[in-house]
Amino acid sequence: MEHAGEHEICLVSDQTYCVERRVYNQGVLQGQLHKKEKASQPLCQKIAHYCRCSSKKAKSVLTGFLPIFKWLPKYPVKEYLLGDIVSGISTGVMQLPQGLAYALLAALPPVFGLYSSFYPVFLYTFFGTSRHISIGTFAVISLMIGGVAVREAPDEMFDITDTNSTNTTGLENIRARDDMRVKVAVAVTLLSGIIQLCLGLLRFGFVAIYLTEPLVRGFTTAAAVHVFTSQLKYLLGIKTKRFSGPLSCLYSLIAVFSNITQTNVAALIVGLICMVLLLSGKEINDRFKKKLPVPIPMEIIVVVIGTGVSFGMDLTKTYGVDVVGNIPKGLSPPKVPDIHLIPSIFVDAIAIAIVGFSMTISMAKIFALKHGYTVDGNQELIALGICNSVGSFFQTFAITCSMSRSLVQESTGGKTQIAGTLSSVMVLLVIVAIGYLFEPLPQAVLAAIVMVNLKGMFKQFGDIAHFWRTSKIELAIWIVAFLASVFLGLDYGLLTAVGFALVTIIYRTQSPQYRILGQIHDMDIYCDVEEYEEVKECPGIKIFQANSSLYFANSDLYVSALKKKTGVDACAILAARKKAQKRHVKELKQLHRREKKVLKLTSNDVENDLKQEIPRDERSVNGKVSATETTAQDSPPDELEHFVKPGITIHSIILDFSPVNFVDSVGVKTLKSIIKEYEDIGISVYITGCNGSVVDNLLRLQFFDKPSRRDLLFPSIHDAVLTSQLKVRSASQMPLGADSFMPELQEQN
Repeated sequence: MEHAGEHEICLVSDQTYCVERRVYNQGVLQGQLHKKEKASQPLCQKIAHYCRCSSKKAKSVLTGFLPIFKWLPKYPVKEYLLGDIVSGISTGVMQLPQGLAYALLAALPPVFGLYSSFYPVFLYTFFGTSRHISIGTFAVISLMIGGVAVREAPDEMFDITDTNSTNTTGLENIRARDDMRVKVAVAVTLLSGIIQLCLGLLRFGFVAIYLTEPLVRGFTTAAAVHVFTSQLKYLLGIKTKRFSGPLSCLYSLIAVFSNITQTNVAALIVGLICMVLLLSGKEINDRFKKKLPVPIPMEIIVVVIGTGVSFGMDLTKTYGVDVVGNIPKGLSPPKVPDIHLIPSIFVDAIAIAIVGFSMTISMAKIFALKHGYTVDGNQELIALGICNSVGSFFQTFAITCSMSRSLVQESTGGKTQIAGTLSSVMVLLVIVAIGYLFEPLPQAVLAAIVMVNLKGMFKQFGDIAHFWRTSKIELAIWIVAFLASVFLGLDYGLLTAVGFALVTIIYRTQSPQYRILGQIHDMDIYCDVEEYEEVKECPGIKIFQANSSLYFANSDLYVSALKKKTGVDACAILAARKKAQKRHVKELKQLHRREKKVLKLTSNDVENDLKQEIPRDERSVNGKVSATETTAQDSPPDELEHFVKPGITIHSIILDFSPVNFVDSVGVKTLKSIIKEYEDIGISVYITGCNGSVVDNLLRLQFFDKPSRRDLLFPSIHDAVLTSQLKVRSASQMPLGADSFMPELQEQN
């Protein structure tokens, strides 16, 4: 196979082609082409056609909104069912402990993590388009929810000073605080779901493109730092308040280390043992991934062991270890979220909605590309919006795609959304039947689960070395996203990172690469003359290229770069020539006045002698070749040559517009100015490689108000080069005294 591939490469490299055609400019080419006529429909007809209903269109709309009706009837039971069952069970045993653990991140009682692992996951089966992602609780979103909940319902609001209080008043205050935080979390979830649903219905799925990969990876790495910091107090068994907002990560560290002497040794030992077991299990799963039929469910094993040890040794009473506590049996009835909280949480809901969608669509596209199917970004927005908004009525908090669970679901043989449905059913069984068994579970075990799951995110610190080698701008985006999110909080950090990413786009358009192109010998291929030795400039022709569009933000930079790269400043040359002409005229006037004075002071005989001597004197003083006003005015000013660089023989400048995507009104004015200025000094300007949209921009912005400008556009650089060379050759063959198309250059030569 390798030899065959090398043979094909050799064949391709040996192929040649020869094309014989006339040289075209854009005007001639457009004259020979016939545009297709596009029938334009009136707006009322478009609306009527869009609203027209048929059985085929109704079916398309239904399957688009509910993708389950598209794939479920074609579900191959024999091929897919076993894999989906194994995958669903494997994902479900991860979903349970992670739901409990991430509820702590969201500052909510653990049972609400179970609710969030059931309702949204079940709904996604009907509305989602990805077959392999695992929807549910996720560390980043849970932490963002927890930050809002703590900000809107702090401990001080309920007079809670000791989080471990056992008196009746203290317990009631804690219960009231938790109820308020649940209301806040549910309201945020409802609003973020509505935002996602509206964006999906309005076909705004493209918003995720503004969250570039370096931004998302820097943001999630910062979120991992926040998550790790927030879990330290549970791992150490320290009682500290939870912080939110800017510098919350720093405040949390200060609070933990200032109370380090109060560490609960029993909780620390339990947490460390669980971390060792979890890390060992992950290492075994990674190393023997191909040999194991399913990954070892170490998380559920740790939860079961931790619950059993805590119950058997009564760690709560004996050593004061904090446990999960009350887990109500059964599902709670639906409640309407408190909409009065919406004004104070609106910005947070937008950030949560966008981050949640970004996480989901990125993982969905990875699996879709790997397994050869497509996902609809707009439908994913609708699916997430329905999962969050409907789930909020059942006291769930915002969900998104979990990376770790998605990898398990895909690697264990999951084929469709049935796997996610089965995992949600497992969580449902725990909620309605055996949830109370996990009440003795130590919080240190849940903290260990959360911390170990951050391993993949902390590996993203390796991106710094990668982006340092590949792109300094992307490295800057990563660092800004990370630092801003760590110190300003995840909400303000995300806004700062997005703003900085947009600034880098403006910077790139205002700082493009400018090149002078040259020709490869005997070819119609033009490359950068500074990059390749074989590339030589065409004599008398400068080919200028900028890899950006021409618009108001970079038009001045474009002109400056053009002057610098070509070495010809038309404005400076014109100004120098005008200055030389003025000085020449002034010297002629001075000469004329001196002649008049001499004529008045001398007699007729002496005057004749002086007329022969004065020009010699003036010639030696002023360096002029003429002796009278008439001959001096008719002679060309020799000083002009002093203001033009010696050896300049440029007769044409070609602007390569092949990288240009659009031109605005300022760009068109700049083009007109460039053409006029260089024509004034005898240099022709041509434009090449304009795509259809750029030509439409030029037409709409009246660039072709002079018909002759159509002849300045060429479909390729080679067409413009040949036209320029032919024009110079024709001018050089004119008889002496004839008008040339470049009088200034002839004067220099």
